[in-house]
Amino acid sequence: MSKESTTNSKHRPGPSHHGPMMMAEKPKDFKKTFRRLFSYLKPQKWAILLVILASVFATLFNVVSPKILGDATSSIFDSFTSGLPVDFTFLAKLLIFLMGLYVLASFFSFIQQFIMAGISQRIVAGIRKEVKEKFTRLPLSYFDKHSTGDLLSRAVNDIDNINNSLQQALTQIITSVITIIGIILMMLIISPLLSLVILVTIPLSLLVIRLIAKMSQKYFVQQQKELGAINGHVEEIFSGHQVVKAYGQEEKAIEDFNVINEKLYQTGWRSQFISGLMMPLMMFVSNIGYILVSIVGGLLVINNSIRIGDVQAFIQYTQQISQPMTQVASVANLIQTALASAERIFELLDEEEEIQEDEANVELSHLASSVEFHRITFGYEPDKPVINPFSLDVSSGQTIAIVGPTGAGKTTLINLLLRFYEVNEGSIKVDGVSLQELSRKQARSLFAMVLQDTWLFKGTIYDNIAYGKEGATKEEVVAAAKKAFADDFIRTLPDGYDTILSEDASNISQGQRQLLTIARAILSEPKILILDEATSSVDTRTEMNIQHAMKDMMIGRTSFVIAHRLSTIKDADLILVLNKGDIVEKGSHQQLLDKEGFYAELYQSQFDEHSAS
Repeated sequence: MSKESTTNSKHRPGPSHHGPMMMAEKPKDFKKTFRRLFSYLKPQKWAILLVILASVFATLFNVVSPKILGDATSSIFDSFTSGLPVDFTFLAKLLIFLMGLYVLASFFSFIQQFIMAGISQRIVAGIRKEVKEKFTRLPLSYFDKHSTGDLLSRAVNDIDNINNSLQQALTQIITSVITIIGIILMMLIISPLLSLVILVTIPLSLLVIRLIAKMSQKYFVQQQKELGAINGHVEEIFSGHQVVKAYGQEEKAIEDFNVINEKLYQTGWRSQFISGLMMPLMMFVSNIGYILVSIVGGLLVINNSIRIGDVQAFIQYTQQISQPMTQVASVANLIQTALASAERIFELLDEEEEIQEDEANVELSHLASSVEFHRITFGYEPDKPVINPFSLDVSSGQTIAIVGPTGAGKTTLINLLLRFYEVNEGSIKVDGVSLQELSRKQARSLFAMVLQDTWLFKGTIYDNIAYGKEGATKEEVVAAAKKAFADDFIRTLPDGYDTILSEDASNISQGQRQLLTIARAILSEPKILILDEATSSVDTRTEMNIQHAMKDMMIGRTSFVIAHRLSTIKDADLILVLNKGDIVEKGSHQQLLDKEGFYAELYQSQFDEHSAS
């Protein structure tokens, strides 16, 4: 079996999940991504309208100020050229008026930022919710093919990039566009001729932005890919750092990291360098406009065609119009990063989901726990079968042990029972009802599973046990803990059942973690139990207690036990011996030993190893 540990592979991403696979992604459609990302703004249209109105007022007050300052300059200049005294009363009025304009501009800028912060957070919260819900609808096969680091990068880094762009870039773009329009109108009002001089530089600025953005797009996409790859590598090494150290593979881990890090450096350097060319080129274009206005404006003043204050205003407008153009250039890399991140998120959101099923009109509580495998076949790839055709009838209450070498098909069989994967042919029935007729939720509610690898979430011990049954009472949780022999150690903890487990539950031992997962399974009161060497992480004395508890729990329930230590399944009603997807032997422990076949060889090899140790 090629995927012996399918249910857990997503927690241990291998090197094959980053690197070559990520490099194979096709070029992206930026226009399509932009339109799709823009669609998230539609529900916020009224709030965005308020942002635009606030920007209009803030920009209006800022745009008018150079003309007023120009009038002040013209008034002083006229006084000196005519020999009249300076009109300080007029200048004082202008000064007070200007101060009022600046205060109003600041106020409306604050309003704009305040509203925009709410818009961006609501949009990002919506995208984050979509991603989270998408994860719950994706089939297990998707997680088998993608590293945890890459998925985390999409769910965290890429969404953060979008958030930063919406908060900063969108506000600056709105302000910049309105500022440019306002400045152009003011310049046309003052002098159409000087306006033509400035307008010559605008197409040149837009051309610079377009060329630089087009050149850097592909590097921003690649940068996000490599970021996902390095996240996957770091997550993998950190989660298995004990194994890395135990085998002395620190240098190899560093070498692998350096290779991925170098790729990220190269793509990051190129994307930032190319996008960074925008600023100096925009300043160059701006300086050209500044020089042209100074020369042409000076000539017009000499010819008395324009007031000197209006030339001053134009020089200020030249600087002001270059500022929003420069802002657009400076946020271009933010926009590109956001689009690259959005594409990766949209890729995830567009992945094929598990087919949504309606719940079958079946009273699950009335079903017995008999299981029938009818000529089932399965392969992770169509041309590579993992489970060859076989049939089996399991009576209610029987304990079925599944044994075999690594890759034999043991875990795959359990995945088919839980409908993590669908059989290619044949059917699996519980009390005559095909699992395919039930919804996945209904089918999985029939089972409880205890694996070798414990899974506990950050929260109280009580919450972790109660996870097995919705609406469980405190009495039920405590009773389940007692049956799993976990109650004693829980009560020795400072906070008892209210003890908060850390993210990796490192504040309790591995054996105690296993006891909690067993208590969770007991609480769920399933019809069918799936045990993957559930007592492998506890000491001998605790294992004996758990075996007794499990025997009580198994009464009246069908149990499938994936066994690695054959000595633990001597009392199983039926032992299935799998090898390369086939049931090569089946029978009781003694019957299989008497056959002196494959099972007997496995048992004897373990017995010899135990004796030697």
